[in-house]
Amino acid sequence: MIRVLLTAFEPFGRDPLNSSLEAGRLVAAGPPAGVALEFAGLPWVFGDSITELRRAVARFEPDLVIATGQGGNRPDLTVERVAINLDDAVRAPDRKGNQPVDQPVVPDGPAAYFSSLPVKACVEAVQQAGIPATVSHTAGTHLCNHVFYGLAHLIATERPQLRGGFARLPYLPSQASGREKSASMSAETAAEGIRILIRSTVAALHSPPVGTAPAARRRTWLSRRSV
Repeated sequence: MIRVLLTAFEPFGRDPLNSSLEAGRLVAAGPPAGVALEFAGLPWVFGDSITELRRAVARFEPDLVIATGQGGNRPDLTVERVAINLDDAVRAPDRKGNQPVDQPVVPDGPAAYFSSLPVKACVEAVQQAGIPATVSHTAGTHLCNHVFYGLAHLIATERPQLRGGFARLPYLPSQASGREKSASMSAETAAEGIRILIRSTVAALHSPPVGTAPAARRRTWLSRRSV
């Protein structure tokens, strides 16, 4: 059975809700068939969020990590393609008041990492289910990108057999109410989109991740794992 770690962010600012947390709870209560799923909430804090992610990975030893966050300015479920080595929280501090500007997520780390999810296949599968979804080429420079880059760096430097990526979810309808030009998606719909994303990735687990070296392509991704 494939082991999947799903993460979401706690609420931040004055909003008592976070769409990723609400959708994630629903997925945890009804995970896709054939997977063992662990759900973890991450603090809306630079540094602490990556530390908690690493702890969850060490504790659960997943085959796949799907990290999620809220993209309140987005009308659909967006699967992120690229994480960049930049924290630039010029518009808002985190919950502890940290506000890094023009700082690397990982000092001396690569400029960027591609997701190791089958991004386009995931988006197509979600769309085929009638749920709005697109590929995103930027996770911003705040905590969504911070965690995405931290996860990608962990995979690249310590856990090459792990796959992982990031998806952002629109506001919930109750959050969008009163916000001008804000789209929304129900927690139930977002949760189903996440389930499809998980199933699509699990179906592709025997394919090499994006950027895999030619020699590594001769090995299946699960060559050292028992399914």
